Amino acid sequence: MVWIIVGIVVVIVLWAVVTYNGLVSRRNRVDESWSGIDVQLKRRHDLIPNLIETVKGYAAHERQTLENVINARNSAVAAQDSGDPAAAGQAEGVLSGALRQVFALGEAYPDLKANTNFLDLQAQLADTEDKISAARRIYNANVRDYNTKIQQVPSNIIAGIGKFTARQFFELEDPAAERAVPTVSFS
Repeated sequence: MVWIIVGIVVVIVLWAVVTYNGLVSRRNRVDESWSGIDVQLKRRHDLIPNLIETVKGYAAHERQTLENVINARNSAVAAQDSGDPAAAGQAEGVLSGALRQVFALGEAYPDLKANTNFLDLQAQLADTEDKISAARRIYNANVRDYNTKIQQVPSNIIAGIGKFTARQFFELEDPAAERAVPTVSFS
């Protein structure tokens, strides 16, 4: 009888340890995937000033468009530093819209469109956007798995004891605006 009780206690303790370690592992995957997004956002933010300087020489009268990109970049950097995925997602959505306006300028100015610096920066930013998108998918998948695990019975017991809290997804603030085609007006 005593051996049965000891066996049950050992099984419960082993289950608790395995569950706790699994939660820690999932939390670390979420943190690691957020750092992947962080790296790509920093790369994006570093490329934008170069793009703006290149465009300035060709589209000097497009001052408002360029200022919008600069302001959106500064807001995105501040949101990234906050560590809040929701705030970062919103700020990055605004920045994406502003960047689309700059790329639309390339269509309006053939000399700019032919400039190798502009084309190179545009290609680098497009590559970075793809990497951000991939990193966001990985992060959101890890958040989904982590949040699911801390909400499921019986692992939610260990999650409550270990103070594991749900994480936020990194989402587009306004998906329709993110996919909208930019327009350039010279009026």
